[in-house]
Parts: sequence; C-alpha cells; structure tokens
Amino acid sequence: MANPSEPATPRRRDPDRRARILSAAAALAARRGFHAVAMDEIGAEAGIVGSGVYRHFTSKQDILVALLDQAMARLQSEAADILTTAPDDRSALSLLVRAHIAIAMHDRDVLTVYHREAYSLPDADRRRLRRGQRHYIEEWVAVLGPLRPELTDGDLRLLVHAAIGAVHATLFYRSGLAANRLTELLDITAHACLGVSPTPDRRSEPELTNS
Repeated sequence: MANPSEPATPRRRDPDRRARILSAAAALAARRGFHAVAMDEIGAEAGIVGSGVYRHFTSKQDILVALLDQAMARLQSEAADILTTAPDDRSALSLLVRAHIAIAMHDRDVLTVYHREAYSLPDADRRRLRRGQRHYIEEWVAVLGPLRPELTDGDLRLLVHAAIGAVHATLFYRSGLAANRLTELLDITAHACLGVSPTPDRRSEPELTNS
C-alpha cells in the first residue's frame, strides 16, 4: 500500500495520443463523412475513452481544423524543401508532383476530408486554409512558368489545378492497383497535364554497388 505521505507520481500523458485521435478521425470521416462521426466513436477508433478526446480537442470542429491544418502544413513543408534544394525548375516540378502523389497516397484519408469538409469550417479558418492553398498553387506556377513561357498566368494555373486534380482522383477512386503502379501512372498523368516531360525518378533507379 502506498504511503499517503509520499507525493503522488504525476500521470504521464501519452505523446502519441493526439496523433492517434487525428488519424482515427480522418479514417472515420473519409468513410462516413465528418459530421456523421461522434466524438466517442473517434475515441474508440483511437483506443481511448470518448472523454479522453476532450483533453486534446475542445470540440469536433477543433479536430476538423487540426486535420486540415495538418494536411496543408505537410504540403507546404514538402514544397518549401523542394524549392530550396532542387537544381532547376524542371527537377523542382517533378519533385513537387512526386511529393504530392506520396502525400495523397500516405494521407489519403486526411486529404479526402479536406475536399469534403473544408466548406463547413468557420469563416476565418476557411479563409486561412484557402490562402495556404493558393500560395501552394502559386509555388507550382512559379516553377512551371519558365518551362512553358508561351502560356499566360491563367493558363499555368489551370494546368497546375488539372495536375493536382489528376493526383486527387486516387482519393475517391480505389483502383486496386499496386502502389508502385499507381504512383507511376499518376506521375505520368500529372506531368502530361502540365505539358512537361518528367525528370528521371531517382528513387526507382537501382543503387550502384562497388564490385
């Protein structure tokens, strides 16, 4: 029996719990729609009691905002890294395409929720996310412009939206294709929308070994 005079050991919070809640909410919302999912269902999917969700999020709307912020932040972070390190515009464009494909496949549930539920956000959050989305599009446009100098800014934005839309087809159509084949086809299709031939994908090339 514990000595009552001894100080109680502080309860340690699971550092992964917040991420589990977001992942659970995304999976449920992608299947059924965010507004059809209850907080206790999100908790159960995350492996915690429903009341435990409120230790991290004040409401279901708070979870939705966090999910969509997470999706936008990852897209922007990947784009910033690419634009900082790519050796030229064509390489940067192919890397942007491939990073977007990778995120769409890895975070399919989150991006599905973004497409379906962004309209229901509070006005301030919706405007903030739209600004982030427009900035992300403009980063693609800035790279595509020098590669397609015959096009107007409006033309360039249309092609970028078309390329991203082609990638996002995988959010709503489950093809059953193997991941590597799906990635290959989306890469070809997005580049075709942009009218730029892809750079070689170094990730698919065999590594050279010393003999």
